[in-house]
Amino acid sequence: MQQQGSLTYNAGGASFLRGWPLTLSATIATATACSFAYTLVGGGLEGWHSVVRTSAKTSLAFFLAAFVASSVRALWRTPATAWLLANRRYVGVSFAASHAIHLVAILAVVTLSPDFESSTTTVIFGGFGYVLLFAMAATSFDGAVRWMGRRRWQLLHKTGMYYLWFIFAISYAPRALVESAWYWLFVLPLLAALALRFAVYLRQRR
Repeated sequence: MQQQGSLTYNAGGASFLRGWPLTLSATIATATACSFAYTLVGGGLEGWHSVVRTSAKTSLAFFLAAFVASSVRALWRTPATAWLLANRRYVGVSFAASHAIHLVAILAVVTLSPDFESSTTTVIFGGFGYVLLFAMAATSFDGAVRWMGRRRWQLLHKTGMYYLWFIFAISYAPRALVESAWYWLFVLPLLAALALRFAVYLRQRR
């Protein structure tokens, strides 16, 4: 996940709100929420479906936070945006952990559903998204920029973030248009995040 420059920011307060402890706390919270989701519906196949839905929501929340971190900091110079930008790497890895849980839940559903069907297109596009996600997470540690070179590192992380935005968008937008208007609760933040990044890009070009 992108963590350009050597920005430092002391968030103050509890240590679990910054750095790698933040990632650990977020991962534990996600796993706990998914465990509750699994248990509340009685476990089994329906429980794993519930975990898929829950982890998709936590993944989207972490993704959006990492996606807009630099943009909100550019537009609003507040302690909250300073904290978000300083901890973008750790929020991004929290997203990777949440989406790993999501993947485990999907595999469980596939295993427990004898009539499960998935299109080749979904497997290819979704699988490539996971390849990019795990590559980004693996290079979110100190020294990755030196090892890869800044241009290649930035290309990987920028490409990955926009590709994953696209995957989220095509996952939710058709459902918002066809299945239920509730899905707009996920589509609209995605569109707003993209618009925010574009607005900052235009501002920097002036």
